[in-house]
Amino acid sequence: MQQRFTDQKKTLRDFYREVWVVCPSCSGKAFARHLDNSGKVQLSCASCAYAKAYDIKQPSGHRVYMAAHHYFDARLWLQAPFRQHMIFAYNLEHLNYLEAYIQAGLREKKDRAHFTLLEKLPRFYHQQKNREDLLKVIRKLKHRS
Repeated sequence: MQQRFTDQKKTLRDFYREVWVVCPSCSGKAFARHLDNSGKVQLSCASCAYAKAYDIKQPSGHRVYMAAHHYFDARLWLQAPFRQHMIFAYNLEHLNYLEAYIQAGLREKKDRAHFTLLEKLPRFYHQQKNREDLLKVIRKLKHRS
């Protein structure tokens, strides 16, 4: 039986809150997080206790909302080359979402708004000929997580 995937209309922004990154101190896995409604972001490493935080509120009180790792210029933990491209995920939830889409034999596209994560993916993610190779890369990234 074919696996079915229904687009949940997630955007990349749905995965911004916690991003797995390479620790700038020890190169272990660290976490860049948006702290709930505080207007702050924090990078912390459980391995070496490295920690850094920024207040991201602008003088006007507004915030520019980006993936948490951008504030620290941190490399993503979950990234790997795929041919001439780079596959990446911000965290395990993001990686699982991509995996579910790629491995599905039946992909439902109901009422898309042209702004979903899946609609913005490069073409090679959607091509059946790349399915097995993409899933191999995803399995390697999952093993790393």
